[in-house]
Amino acid sequence: MKEELIHALQKNNLNFYNIVNFKNTIEKIITLDFSAENTALASIDIANTAAFSNYITNKLQSANAKFGIGGYNEDRVLYKHSKLFDGKDNRTVHLGIDIWGEEGTEVFAPLGGMVHGFAFNNNIGDYGATIILQHQLDTISFHTLYGHLALKDIEKIKVGQYISRGNLVGHFGSAQENGNWPPHLHFQIIEDLEYNEGDYPGVCAVKDSEKYLHNCPNPDLILGMLQYAK
Repeated sequence: MKEELIHALQKNNLNFYNIVNFKNTIEKIITLDFSAENTALASIDIANTAAFSNYITNKLQSANAKFGIGGYNEDRVLYKHSKLFDGKDNRTVHLGIDIWGEEGTEVFAPLGGMVHGFAFNNNIGDYGATIILQHQLDTISFHTLYGHLALKDIEKIKVGQYISRGNLVGHFGSAQENGNWPPHLHFQIIEDLEYNEGDYPGVCAVKDSEKYLHNCPNPDLILGMLQYAK
């Protein structure tokens, strides 16, 4: 089924609304690397949200960029500060794309969908305020997940509520409401939620990556933003 979903997303890629307000003709976006290959991370206390935020802010400002982006299928070093990702097999492979920017940045629905679930996943390193939408595209059902939002975004929505293409979904949340991260959006495509409501793994163990990546296609099939990243 994944191949059918990918085909439907590719077929409709010109019809998706911009998830964030980014004008590629006049604004810049840069790729941010959080794998072990980025040796600069070794000198940053990632567990210190302020220090990590300063690192990202400096990267964006030095490049005169509005957003930073990246992370799909990236084996990251970011998760060692949170017990959430510990276990028999540490979870390090990122299943979504992160868009890093200013707190309060608006997030829009790329296509119409129904609110499947929402939650305040309030653990250090977790999604914080989270919304999951369910969509139908060319008769194929799938979901999109929006993590690290503001708490106000989940205060008045209801399961089953319809959100039209281009409608406001939420905002980049503060560290106090987004799992103790610098402001950003975690965007993920999920074919089968596997009975989850308001949550789904955004990071998996290396040994499980084939399974999860098969269920979570590249989010840039909807975002269409990586082509503009430097």
